[in-house]
Amino acid sequence: MGTQVPPQHPLRQLFGALTEKSFTEHLGWPDLNVTSYVSNLLVDFTHTDQLYKIRDQRDQPVDTVVGMLYESEVLLHAPSLDRERDVHRHIGDFTLFMAGLFPEYLRRLKSAGLIYHQDFLVDYVKTGKRSYGIVAQFGEDTSETDPPLFRKLSENFELCVTGLGFVRSDLDRMQDPAYHRTRDLLLN
Repeated sequence: MGTQVPPQHPLRQLFGALTEKSFTEHLGWPDLNVTSYVSNLLVDFTHTDQLYKIRDQRDQPVDTVVGMLYESEVLLHAPSLDRERDVHRHIGDFTLFMAGLFPEYLRRLKSAGLIYHQDFLVDYVKTGKRSYGIVAQFGEDTSETDPPLFRKLSENFELCVTGLGFVRSDLDRMQDPAYHRTRDLLLN
């Protein structure tokens, strides 16, 4: 497991602020549970071991959605419902992250040059919605407070992808040298 980013770390604060701004101002969806979950996801996925934390039977990281779906199917014959829930939660997280922050990656997957990539035919949005929906159903069988969150993530997956697109735009803008000059002028 990767190193935990402390609660007061500037990266956590940056992602929290950008996510809250994007979802509240751009989308008109000021749901603190959702923005907190999504911003924590961004922080967690800064560590690649978290991005590829699902491991196969040989203890190798699974780096495709098809592989993750296969792992979730293998688990149907396993006694651990927690593991199955964790895999589906990760599929939702992974597809949301990739579709929201790296849509060009998904477009590249669909190009003729990558026809042999395992995820060539995978619809990340439908798969993410389905996986979060499964996680919500798991929670409905217990006393957890998470099911409403995962139901919201499932039902509003496209909105979350759009919100992450705004976060990425803000991050891109922050890398622009003109932004730094303007910020320095305003703060000095």
